[in-house]
Amino acid sequence: MASIETRNLTRRLPSGPNLITIIDDVNLSVAPGEFVAVAGPSGSGKSTLLALLAGLDRPDEGEVLIGGAPISNLSETDLALLRRRRIGFVFQSFQLIANYTAHENVMLPLELNGANGARRRAADLLERLGLAERTHHYPSELSGGEQQRVALARAFAASPEILLADEPTGNLDGDTGRTVLDALVAMRQEQRTTLVLVSHDDAVTSSADRCVHLRDGRLLDASPEPDAAAAGS
Repeated sequence: MASIETRNLTRRLPSGPNLITIIDDVNLSVAPGEFVAVAGPSGSGKSTLLALLAGLDRPDEGEVLIGGAPISNLSETDLALLRRRRIGFVFQSFQLIANYTAHENVMLPLELNGANGARRRAADLLERLGLAERTHHYPSELSGGEQQRVALARAFAASPEILLADEPTGNLDGDTGRTVLDALVAMRQEQRTTLVLVSHDDAVTSSADRCVHLRDGRLLDASPEPDAAAAGS
């Protein structure tokens, strides 16, 4: 069973009197533990696809399935619970809470889930990402690379089955982006997380088990490689 699957997924948005097709009949299957990169130029629909996979947006046609179960008919409350318990998300713009310390930002999803040992888990993740000395700093006191590593720790805090990453190195310089990408790939391998990452950067997409290409909302090559799942395990 696929970890993530889309069937004839289509999303349209109004533009004046017309409708523009942003995602056009996309069929994609991602195996458990696989790392799939979605590449394409700006405006190709990559971020919209990721939002649909996370249930942050709803399709006009077609379906998203998580672990074989369709999500389009779930209520907003159930979608929020799905994301909280099973899906981590890493944003290009970090999306940290400004008046929370790094430690508090990472603890937040654990506390929302009522998890035991949230304080220790958050501290361990920050230490794992080289931020042990920055745990009590606020986002404004951290560099861009440090903020994105805090965001990674937060995304992995609840040990999600699936991680979705939207241009996670897009706001970082080359060396810092490489550090963040290496950390993301290492943690994903350790936790055997299914990862779907969107980027227009070849240096990022080349780290994936499989890369598919989106252009004008259409997926050009979505067939899995024979050993894709094994490569991600």
